Amino acid sequence: MIIQNPESDPLSDVLALAGLRAACSVRLQAGGAWALRFKPIELKFNVVRRGECWLRMDGVPPRRLRTGDCFVVSRTPFVLASAPEVEALDASEVFSTSGESARFGVGDEVELLGGSVSLVSPGAVELLDLLPPALIIHAESGAATSFGWLLDELDREWQSGLVGAQAMCNDLLRLIFIHALRHHISTADATELKWLGGLRHPSIAPVLRAIHGTPERSWTLTQLASLACLSRSSFAALFKNVVGQAPVEYATRWRMQVAAARLLDGVDSVATVAAALGYLSDAAFGVAFRRVHGKSPGRYRRETVGISPASR
Repeated sequence: MIIQNPESDPLSDVLALAGLRAACSVRLQAGGAWALRFKPIELKFNVVRRGECWLRMDGVPPRRLRTGDCFVVSRTPFVLASAPEVEALDASEVFSTSGESARFGVGDEVELLGGSVSLVSPGAVELLDLLPPALIIHAESGAATSFGWLLDELDREWQSGLVGAQAMCNDLLRLIFIHALRHHISTADATELKWLGGLRHPSIAPVLRAIHGTPERSWTLTQLASLACLSRSSFAALFKNVVGQAPVEYATRWRMQVAAARLLDGVDSVATVAAALGYLSDAAFGVAFRRVHGKSPGRYRRETVGISPASR
């Protein structure tokens, strides 16, 4: 039997370093005139299981949500309401007394299911930057069906108390996040995607796969331009325009993100990590690491290990 390694997948590589962890799963039933203000720390996923409501955020027009619509909010306060003009109460006041399932207002015309996720790696902030403040997946989209099903499964696992439930919740949230990113990649304008836009570009995508697939390699501009089948100058300009960074700079930053993740594992020494990533000396590795992370590898490990997920 011949087993072939799958082609490198840059998005999967980044997700593998992020460390997604389920923070909570909540259910809300509301009716009458109502409005609740939420303040997500990192990421919050939601699906409208029944009825209609409005999503309000500063600086953008209110958006109407209907049964089956899903939405993702990243680090941005938002209001869910029965109408655009209703004054909002902090959701924390409602859920502090009701726990993970709350009722608000008069009646239960609307039901929402939500899940929150924390990203436990310091480098995971770059993942949040890939998403807009709010991403709406409408019910008529095929992605909404899978998204809503995953949130239902998350709710069941979170409430089940079964062995392995926490691991299941973490894996379900990974899938939910991937669905959100996929939807964003396939529907957003290229200018909104940052480096994700490169995954859709025929010349840039093979370069990104090569960089992510071999983080131990010290890539040159000539080598990367050859993968894109372009001249050095044309490739450098195209890559910078699509991805937002120079090619060699991007490759170095990815190399140092992998290095940071390995240092936080706490298993290998700094010298072992440096050698595994292709550096011939600890000094050269230290210079590159400090340029990206602002501190030496040893100091980074000492100061980051032991930081609680909530404080990251």
